Amino acid sequence: MYQQMIFVNLCTGDLGASKKFFTELGFTINEQFSDDTTASVVISETIVVMVHTKEKYAQFTKKDIVDSTKTSEVLLALSAESREKVDELVEKAVAAGGSVSGETQDHGFMYGRAFDDLDGHTFEVVWMDPAAVQG
Repeated sequence: MYQQMIFVNLCTGDLGASKKFFTELGFTINEQFSDDTTASVVISETIVVMVHTKEKYAQFTKKDIVDSTKTSEVLLALSAESREKVDELVEKAVAAGGSVSGETQDHGFMYGRAFDDLDGHTFEVVWMDPAAVQG
């Protein structure tokens, strides 16, 4: 059965540091689709983050490339299976050199935190009570 995938393309100032950061979060690098200009970071079976050097990223767009430490280009949201998993991933990100972004959001049925990676890309990590989703 076909499963649609998403490939998120991001620009990095230091490909080696980005690879280290994402592997410290527990994600893997697919070496088949990685080289000295790109790292294919496998988040799940259907989510892949393609981290490119600025020169490589520029081959895909005619637009100016933002400085993601100063300008928001996109907010990336990842689901988590529990509140504890939300905290765990954010804590791993901070330990790997990232930073907490914004305030913790706790609405009872939904809990979320966010972190910025080494290049300032914001990842929101969110848990939602399955009972709230169904009802």
